[in-house]
Amino acid sequence: MYAPSKVDRMSEPAYTQEAVQDYPLEAVPAHARHSAASLYFLLLGFTFFTATMWGGGRIGVAFPFWPDLVGIIVTGNLLLGAYVAALAFISYRSGLNTVLLARFAFGEQGSRLMDTLLGFTQIGWYAWGTATIASVAVELAGWNPMWKYACMPVFGLAFCWTAYIGYRGLEILSYVAVPLMTALILWSIAIATDTAGGLSGLLQLKPEEHLTAAEAITIVFGTFASGGTQVTNWTRFARTGRTAVLAGLSAFTIGNGLMIFMGAYGAMIYAEPDVVRVLTLQGLLLPGVIMLFLNIWTTQDNTIYNFSVAGCNLLRTEKRRLITVLGAVVGTVLALLGMDAYLTEFLLLLGTFIPPIGGVLMGDFLLRKSVYPHPGQAGNPVLHWSGLLAYIGASTAAYLAGWLQWGIPPLLGVALAFGLTILFGWI
Repeated sequence: MYAPSKVDRMSEPAYTQEAVQDYPLEAVPAHARHSAASLYFLLLGFTFFTATMWGGGRIGVAFPFWPDLVGIIVTGNLLLGAYVAALAFISYRSGLNTVLLARFAFGEQGSRLMDTLLGFTQIGWYAWGTATIASVAVELAGWNPMWKYACMPVFGLAFCWTAYIGYRGLEILSYVAVPLMTALILWSIAIATDTAGGLSGLLQLKPEEHLTAAEAITIVFGTFASGGTQVTNWTRFARTGRTAVLAGLSAFTIGNGLMIFMGAYGAMIYAEPDVVRVLTLQGLLLPGVIMLFLNIWTTQDNTIYNFSVAGCNLLRTEKRRLITVLGAVVGTVLALLGMDAYLTEFLLLLGTFIPPIGGVLMGDFLLRKSVYPHPGQAGNPVLHWSGLLAYIGASTAAYLAGWLQWGIPPLLGVALAFGLTILFGWI
């Protein structure tokens, strides 16, 4: 557990190099922790993500509204919120982010595999977001589709600005964006409910496609499991364990739940899961453009921030801001190359392989009884075989479960990784 002395808290300058870079390779000290409101807004902004609505759209046309659809959305997001809350508490107690925790769970070199996995998924989502907003903006403006290639570098570099600043930049953007997006979504839901004929009309809508409940919960949990695994990058800044747990639980239950619900609602009533297009169909073009911009920006900056943290650990450098800009450039180049056209399915597949990382971190935390030395301290093994074997076993089982369409693969991966880590640790 991180516990600086009173002298450390009093004497450390407010703007050291580590503070400017957001402590990429060490625990966040007590004086750098942030308020509960700050963390709530930041995480809510992160979970307001357009791609999550598409996941909601897939289940919205497969189940009756009540109680099936509502029950699946609530169950899936409570499970996701509980997973995130556990990791949030670990990061509060240790002051460490996901990739630094991975150094202890997987070893000095073993953690580099996790850096690569986490970094690649984040840079992939950044490419997807950059291409998406450029394409939709050009379409809404009525321009020639080729103009999207000119817009991608503008959006790709602009969205990394708040991440370049660091936690403070993400926080300020979220204070502005979250209330606006919430108001627009509730406004849209009210119009959609009226279009459907009220509650009685909703209850009369019939499913058009078929999904099992397990498949639907997998979609709800899996669409943001990758981001949830890296929630430690922000909850390590929490001042209390209560703040970390409640912020993680509520943001990923309410924020992600609202996105899933909005996507499902739009698919049921308008046959369109994208909230921006729904707003356009409702005659709210300008709010739709504002919603698109804020929705993408509040996730893009968090995504590239995640990439920068993973990159710092991979390269063992504290130059997080430099890695942020380089990541934005790489993500923009991938967007220009058309990576968004075939990346989504691959990233959803990686959603099976990333949650077990969180399970291993939880098991390692329990075995260590929440005591972590400084990440740079000598003595940490090159490869921590118990964590690596637990991860490989859990990921393989989760993949096979998805292939066989059995159970809920992300949850299976987390639970099995946690259990195997404890087992191998005892052995």
